Amino acid sequence: MGLSVEAYQSIEAGESAPTLPQLESLAFFLDVPLEHFWGNQALSTLVSPDPVEQPAQLKELRQRIIGTRLRMARSTLNLSLSELSLKTNIPVDKIQRYEMGQEAIPLPDLELLASTLEIRNEDLFDQRGMIGKWRSDKVTAQNIMDLPPEVRAFISKPVNLPYLELAMRLSDLSAEKLRGVAEGLLEITY
Repeated sequence: MGLSVEAYQSIEAGESAPTLPQLESLAFFLDVPLEHFWGNQALSTLVSPDPVEQPAQLKELRQRIIGTRLRMARSTLNLSLSELSLKTNIPVDKIQRYEMGQEAIPLPDLELLASTLEIRNEDLFDQRGMIGKWRSDKVTAQNIMDLPPEVRAFISKPVNLPYLELAMRLSDLSAEKLRGVAEGLLEITY
């Protein structure tokens, strides 16, 4: 932000006010919209985490889910624990603990097991919980940022929402129905 620690602490304590460029830098650094600073609601109150998803409980649940996915893949490939152990050089009892969610799987072991069991790493990522939602939001935001600037500008205007909704409905139509719509439009214009 280009501030001394003392100046930053003075702003943080409400003793002095930041300039707009300083506020813009802070918003950029914190990865929040600049408009947030004019709101009256803290970001922490906007997203209320599911009370069930406490960090320790979440980790244990994720371990069990990952272990189950590994066990199912092993079963699908008709591999015994011993065969998987031979292919990965991971002891049978350790694989058993991994599959039961009784032991956290270090990433190198997980990558080796996933590769051996023909599971893509991405298929093991959290899809539904807080972290899964966060990841999905980040991927969506990145996909939007990858669009050409004029497309981003178009989709960011609320007035264009009907066009986007129409495009979504059209994308769900079969090729035959889409041809019918196109023919109807041609008849109208000629």
